[in-house]
Amino acid sequence: MNTRIRRTTGLLTAAAVLPLVLTACSGSDSGSDSGKSDSSGRASASATTGGGGMSSMDQPFGPACSTVPKNGAGSFDGMAKDPVATAASNNPALSTLVTAVKKAGLVDTLNNARNITVFAPTDDAFAKIPKATLDKVLNDKAQLTKILTYHVVGQKLTPKDLENGAFDTLEKSKVTTTGSGESYTVDGAAKVVCGNVRTANANVYIIDTVLMPKS
Repeated sequence: MNTRIRRTTGLLTAAAVLPLVLTACSGSDSGSDSGKSDSSGRASASATTGGGGMSSMDQPFGPACSTVPKNGAGSFDGMAKDPVATAASNNPALSTLVTAVKKAGLVDTLNNARNITVFAPTDDAFAKIPKATLDKVLNDKAQLTKILTYHVVGQKLTPKDLENGAFDTLEKSKVTTTGSGESYTVDGAAKVVCGNVRTANANVYIIDTVLMPKS
């Protein structure tokens, strides 16, 4: 199945078969989190630690986490109960991302996926893109799908995984991560401003810059 998907060239076709990619990625990956990815709750996260930095492994971290509501659907506890696209819609800092996901027709795809990681750009991250360019991308479903799927990895990643990693994205190229403790960078530029956020089907790392596919 994976071979046929990799050979798919049409971006809109790729969006259509995305659920199959998600299932294959989460099912075939045997990384450090594969045996724990179905478990929810913070206790399971602490079990993945191999040493220091327990707090980073066990709960959300980063300066932007302080802006997350303390209660309700947009709180950390609330987001943990909802699938990722729904959870993002309840976070006021991710409204542009949610708009983009809707325009690309990926809401159901992301909500129905299992065991994924999403690097979620904030509204401020999208604001770094010139308005004319952003508007053009938002109205180009093929290009938008390509960019958004580059932000999704088909396995759940813990902070420990991000220390020096390279992961296949659903856009089919690799995203790289570096860092330690509570400081991580994606693709050498985007900083994680609130990491290890749990949703019902994904681990989310909120970032300050929109990632762009290499090709």
